[in-house]
Amino acid sequence: MHNVYLVSVLSKDKTGLVSAISACLFDLGVNLGSTNFTVLGSGAKFTAVCESAIDITKAALEEALSSLPELAGADVQVANFEFSQDLPENAEITHRITIQGGDHPGLVARLTEVFNEYDANIVRLNAERLIDDGEDQYLIQIAAWIPTSREHACLASISNTASSLQMQCSYSRLPGDLGQ
Repeated sequence: MHNVYLVSVLSKDKTGLVSAISACLFDLGVNLGSTNFTVLGSGAKFTAVCESAIDITKAALEEALSSLPELAGADVQVANFEFSQDLPENAEITHRITIQGGDHPGLVARLTEVFNEYDANIVRLNAERLIDDGEDQYLIQIAAWIPTSREHACLASISNTASSLQMQCSYSRLPGDLGQ
């Protein structure tokens, strides 16, 4: 028997965060599942689905992580993870899409609406502002599942939407028999 927890850490970004967190969890006998780490401005967010022995409580995990010097002042939260850890078909990544151009309000909303129209699923999304020659640029990277039967129309629509927003779009299909 085991517990399944969602571990979330929000802290000031510094070198060694992922190493400190993952080492602490390993030392407690906690196994990492799906894990994500992102730098957000001067902050950072670590999120992981973890399995632990039944005798390791949420409070014990929070206490152990909060005691790390690297996490001084961090917001550490551990919650029961009530969802299945098994990925559904539409969580498999079939395409990687990159969109870049001038930054203006509504970019992410306009671009991501297209995925709904084609029954596609965004599995991961990373968006960030970049300064390029003094001009605000926006970079959006999407890992998505797109059904094979709708692939060409969906990608064309994403490209057209990006173009209408004066953004460049590129994409690649991952190899294999994906997206059925």
